[in-house]
Amino acid sequence: MPELPEVEVLRRSLEPLLRGRTIRRVEVRERRLRERVPRGFEAAAAGRRIEGLRRRAKYLLIDLSGGATLVIHLGMSGRLTVVGEQVEREPHEHLAFYLSGRTRLRLRDPRRFGLALLVPTALLERDRHFAALGVEPLADEFSGELLARVAHRRRGPVKNFLMDQRIVVGVGNIYATEALHRCEIRPTRSVARLSRERFERLAAAVREVLEQAIGEGGTTLNDFTDGRGEAGYFQVELAVYGRPGEPCPRCGGTIRRIVQAGRSSFYCPDCQR
Repeated sequence: MPELPEVEVLRRSLEPLLRGRTIRRVEVRERRLRERVPRGFEAAAAGRRIEGLRRRAKYLLIDLSGGATLVIHLGMSGRLTVVGEQVEREPHEHLAFYLSGRTRLRLRDPRRFGLALLVPTALLERDRHFAALGVEPLADEFSGELLARVAHRRRGPVKNFLMDQRIVVGVGNIYATEALHRCEIRPTRSVARLSRERFERLAAAVREVLEQAIGEGGTTLNDFTDGRGEAGYFQVELAVYGRPGEPCPRCGGTIRRIVQAGRSSFYCPDCQR
């Protein structure tokens, strides 16, 4: 699933291609996404000008004229790209936005776990998709002090804590795994056993890993590409994720794989404590 860096890379790549263009018409070829695309979606989006692009957590927000925001989530396998209007339709191209300038913004989603909806911009923060979301890890307010405060009186593994979208948004399995390795914290360690200093190191590691991944164009393990169809390269920088049995790049220990909450975790038992 695309995580925060991938959605941010997508936003940055799409912004110069979309800003200022008008949605001339919309085609919905498959309504059965994670949430059904409602009847009337096409008419509600058509005729609006694209004012700008934002990101919240793993959602791409496309602000439109007339006080509406197009919300897109890529789900597990979604891909959002801009092509010429006459380019042949892709398999699983479920949504197509035909824009001024003879271009087409297309959403391809083989597994249909993505979503697309139109929300009044003024009501976005109160929408059920956003109301319970936690802090942005690249925002100024994100810190070790904040993590320690939220973790007070809690128990449970630090990796699960870090991936809770009600606490910190956008940090999925790959980047939680890499951040914990970078700050030498074992993913199974309880948050109740972390000092304030270690929370500070964790916050710094999360920010560093996300910023590096954005700079590398995200991680392409399966379907992710940016808005121009180009893959990311952060996967070559992964220290432990997906590398069981290989030597730890920091200490030489053997990387192990365990399962936490149904997801694979990778760590070095020698240097992560």
